[in-house]
Amino acid sequence: MATVDYDSSADPEMDLTSDEELEREAEGFKEQGNVYYVKKDYAEAFNFYTKAIDLCPKNASYYGNRAATLMMLSRYREALEDSQQAVRLDDTFMKGHMREGKCHLLLGNAMAATRCFQKVQELEPESSQVQQELKNAESILEFERLAEISFEKRDFRMVVFCMDRALESASACHRFKVLKAECLALLGRYPEAQSVASDILRMDSTNGDALYVRGLCLYYEDCIDKAVQFFVQALRMAPDHEKARLACRNAKALKAKKEEGNKAFKEGSFEEAYDLYSEALTIDPNNIKTNAKLYCNRATVGSKLNKLEQAIEDCTKAIKLDETYIKAYLRRAQCYMDTEQYEEAVRDYEKVYQTEKTKEHKNLLKNAQLELKKSKRKDYYKVLGVDKNATEDEIKKAYRKRALMHHPDRHSGASAEVQKEEEKKFKEVGEAFTVLSDPKKKSRYDSGHDLEDDDMNMDFDANNIFKAFFGGPGGFSFEGNSSSGPGNFFFQFG
Repeated sequence: MATVDYDSSADPEMDLTSDEELEREAEGFKEQGNVYYVKKDYAEAFNFYTKAIDLCPKNASYYGNRAATLMMLSRYREALEDSQQAVRLDDTFMKGHMREGKCHLLLGNAMAATRCFQKVQELEPESSQVQQELKNAESILEFERLAEISFEKRDFRMVVFCMDRALESASACHRFKVLKAECLALLGRYPEAQSVASDILRMDSTNGDALYVRGLCLYYEDCIDKAVQFFVQALRMAPDHEKARLACRNAKALKAKKEEGNKAFKEGSFEEAYDLYSEALTIDPNNIKTNAKLYCNRATVGSKLNKLEQAIEDCTKAIKLDETYIKAYLRRAQCYMDTEQYEEAVRDYEKVYQTEKTKEHKNLLKNAQLELKKSKRKDYYKVLGVDKNATEDEIKKAYRKRALMHHPDRHSGASAEVQKEEEKKFKEVGEAFTVLSDPKKKSRYDSGHDLEDDDMNMDFDANNIFKAFFGGPGGFSFEGNSSSGPGNFFFQFG
């Protein structure tokens, strides 16, 4: 009699029993996952939901539960995949659609989120939660639209504002964070921009946009070599990243042109250096810190070329770009000193000394204050029309010329107003000569002291000074004449 092999796997009743056992075991894992979820032990909850899925991979609720757990762990992309799998298995699974929409929203895809929430609305028309989520999605789309317009207008503050509002609902959106970071960099808020970009790179080290922003911050902080490294890395991760390509090109061009200008300056080719710095300034108007240095460099060249007013203007532009730029204040202050704008020089040196209280800065300030004080007195050198380094003979010759020019008797026929003005100038000439021809008085005057405060005899009689200077054989002789006009002198040529 033939023996028949019995295949137990073909027994339908045993297959049914096996499936039921798997489902019961899976339900057990799901219940354990629920317990851990309530305890907020999301890592353990995730493990048990995963075990349930492994046993019953076609149960939509298991994927939905694991998606909820992943959302609590901030693993939104994985949560999105589980939510999508859940609704593929059961298109009527309302919680699955809601979680998919929430994941899309958190990741910044408001359009996809809207479609999911509309599906929820079909399944549960009275849901107040879905109404709010639809409003959130609509708000994000509006902030995106406004941010795009503002970026084109270079209103970077508005872009930051829009992205902050959008991130309230889309907290996991790297795209919004990168745009915010880029605008923070363009506003000169580099530490904030670096912080945002670094947070993204900690989660995704290959994010080309975040690498670009890191490079942009370094570029704008004048760390050009390091910036280029980040731009190159960004292009390696995203070869079509046009912003990184442009920034890399600008960085290299700016560095090269600046170095050419520095080389020309060191070689004494000031005109060439001036032109090179001017060319460098046209490369990237957004690079505030480097452009501030370029303006200051050009101001230094300008002062060498005696373009002092242009140099002052360049320093002012540098300071406008970077209010903390001490070198620009010092350069402008020196130009103010050279053009005898002492009040402005004092103001700049005060700013410098308040920032950096060094002995050198203190001395510069004191010197500017002294020159300011001196400038408010009569400038006896200007009165005589001589240089501050004039010799004794030059001072005498100048006095002779000016005294004869302004002597009242020479203007006796002029109007009363002219006579009064010439008499005043005649007295000033005598006063200037008295001080500058006396070594002691001249020394005190040159050092900025008020001669009247030093108990020095500062009583001037211009006529007596004139008579003493011109009196004697071969000179001019004067005779009193009450009708001869102011000063009661008249010329009698011998």
